[in-house]
Amino acid sequence: MADQIMNGQDNELMDAPELYTLVDEEGNEKLFELIDLLEENGSLYFALIPHVEDPAELLEECELVVLAVQKDEAGNDILVPIESDEEYDRIAQIFLDRLEDDEELDDEDAE
Repeated sequence: MADQIMNGQDNELMDAPELYTLVDEEGNEKLFELIDLLEENGSLYFALIPHVEDPAELLEECELVVLAVQKDEAGNDILVPIESDEEYDRIAQIFLDRLEDDEELDDEDAE
């Protein structure tokens, strides 16, 4: 999934974030990082957060963007908003549950 880069200081492999530039309704571009993906009922969904260089900059409550993956006319994957409120709520809740589970595991590992 994510590319791997070599950390020059201690030669450990590190996961490089998979980044996507999203354009809002006003045409502003913002860089987002893929944090999770989900295949549900034959559809693929991405969960993204704003990309920051320093993880300490992430707020406790950062913006979570959930998008569906579809094919364009040329057969390329594109990210699109989820049209149905019901589908969006269901998929977003799955991502939030998974994030909470990951945080609980991280807290247990820290102890």
